[in-house]
Amino acid sequence: MSISTIPNPSAAGGAAALEPGNYRFLQDYVYRESGIVLDHDKHYLIEARLMPIVTREKLGSLNDLCALLRAVNSSTVKQQVVDSMTTNETLFFREMAQYDALRTEVIPRLVEQRQGLRRMTFWSAASSTGQEAYSLAIMLLEMGLGAWNIQILGTDLSTKVLDRARSGRFPQIEVNRGLPVQYLVKYFTRVGLDWQLKDEVRRMVRFESFDLRQSMRAMGPFDVVFCRNVMIYFDAATKKKILADIRGTLFGGGYLLLGGSETTLGLDEVYQRTAIGKTVFYRCP
Repeated sequence: MSISTIPNPSAAGGAAALEPGNYRFLQDYVYRESGIVLDHDKHYLIEARLMPIVTREKLGSLNDLCALLRAVNSSTVKQQVVDSMTTNETLFFREMAQYDALRTEVIPRLVEQRQGLRRMTFWSAASSTGQEAYSLAIMLLEMGLGAWNIQILGTDLSTKVLDRARSGRFPQIEVNRGLPVQYLVKYFTRVGLDWQLKDEVRRMVRFESFDLRQSMRAMGPFDVVFCRNVMIYFDAATKKKILADIRGTLFGGGYLLLGGSETTLGLDEVYQRTAIGKTVFYRCP
């Protein structure tokens, strides 16, 4: 889950003016529903993301949308706002150095430790449309671990992207991004203009709706947690809580993976920063 930079539609005369009080309302609303912090200069972002909802709901302006959100407890409209304000940018085998470290060092260690149970558990904590979780599943199959009890959980706040993830179906442009061609041929089937993941990959992963600000007491324990490119959109207090809660879901010695621009430093000093290969993992003591 992330927010990307997009052109300012107002510059092209595309969006209606949003009243200052309603801008503050939307800042609070988005923060309350998703934890995303919108700065005071993100009018263009709100306009670009929410104007399609205005059109779908046959409203006159963003101000009318604010009035609707205030007056009606509509889960449908609320979910549309959440889905629109969270951009789920992802691709297969994103940040390859992390997958290389998993393949060459982390997973072999876990295999040695888990020989008795032959079981490993993973969590993709902001799974978007599923490429992260499915990349992990493909890597584990390539390592000959298909007979192990592998459990990969993918969660996201957006129900829209979770539906896509569960389908395991991707258009050509998405399989072109990061997926080695040999994996495409081996693990996908062509269906019209799309590519469908084979069942041997899909059955290794399950997807659920989850807000990272919720209690994680029922989660885990996991050997590895992916929580990449998410924390940068939360405030410091929320980051601290999420990092502490994730620690509670990890086995002792378990691994947390963050995005390249993210760190636990200054937020949670319990994690042990560990360089593995060309990347960094955060270990739970």
